[in-house]
Amino acid sequence: MTSVVEASEKLASMRKTVQEELKHIPRGNFDQNMFRQYYASLRMESLGRKAPYPKSKEAVLRESVELIKKNHRGFEPSYDQQFYLAKKR
Repeated sequence: MTSVVEASEKLASMRKTVQEELKHIPRGNFDQNMFRQYYASLRMESLGRKAPYPKSKEAVLRESVELIKKNHRGFEPSYDQQFYLAKKR
């Protein structure tokens, strides 16, 4: 069983990861900020203990792009493509 301290540390670690990754998705107009929110929410879920399966930041980004385009037609989100889409060596 996970202790309260361990759970708190895990949550802090997850938040730090998401905040670091959000540095590569700039703030902007309403749609851009919604995109950031989608990413942050989906990424926290992907890092959590109850995640159905682990997702990479790249997979979460793709999911966020699909979601924002579905709900905000014609919008092209801005993000650091090198950070999110660069091939891993």
